[in-house]
Amino acid sequence: MVRKGLTRRGVGGEEGFRWRGVEVWRVEGFSDSVFAFAVTLLVVSLEVPRTFDELLAVMRGFFAFAICFALLLSVWHDHYKYFRRYGLRDTPTMWLNSVLLFLVLLYVYPLKFLFTLLTDQFLGLGDKTRVPGGGTVEMIEPSQIPLLMTIYGAGFVAVQLVFVLFYWRAYSLRDALALDSRELSVTREETQGFLLNVLVGLVSVGIASLGGERMVSWAGYAYLLILPLQAINSRIMASRRRRF
Repeated sequence: MVRKGLTRRGVGGEEGFRWRGVEVWRVEGFSDSVFAFAVTLLVVSLEVPRTFDELLAVMRGFFAFAICFALLLSVWHDHYKYFRRYGLRDTPTMWLNSVLLFLVLLYVYPLKFLFTLLTDQFLGLGDKTRVPGGGTVEMIEPSQIPLLMTIYGAGFVAVQLVFVLFYWRAYSLRDALALDSRELSVTREETQGFLLNVLVGLVSVGIASLGGERMVSWAGYAYLLILPLQAINSRIMASRRRRF
């Protein structure tokens, strides 16, 4: 298992943060299986193309697959890092983990659909798709795009909120976990970071649901706020740790 190998080698270990999760338990193994299944659902095609035209059609989906794979990998890495840092195996953590896995599976297809649509439009491939009968239809009507962005935003907010609760749970058990001052600061930084992501997602959902077709592009641009907000959060917390 990838997680066991990384743990044995200490890959991703942090200076100044003691990893308490030294063993990979069954829930983590099950989680890895769910993430692997989610990636399988993202695969462009399970059949070998029989003609060059079919090969080109399959390759059109590689860019969307790469983006979705990177997003799922990011969620998996956050999950891996959390369990290595705190090693919690209590019932609330187990239930939160179950909710996260449910959300990952639930939003695989909306994720794939959205980024397939965006990459096709960006590459000038249009927004039509083939149906089993051999014809082509529009992937989505313009009036449906705000709802698509709302669905995506709701999933994004839900996943980020689960990580907020993960870190809030770890912080509430700070005495039992014997977190030192630096570890407490990192825990607060992570909690704030995920809360900022929740805020950005809510802004995007608000723009998509209230602005309609005219403002829907700004619902996507809203996610660009994540980078500067996370950089500011990291800088402020690092400055506090150096000071105290």
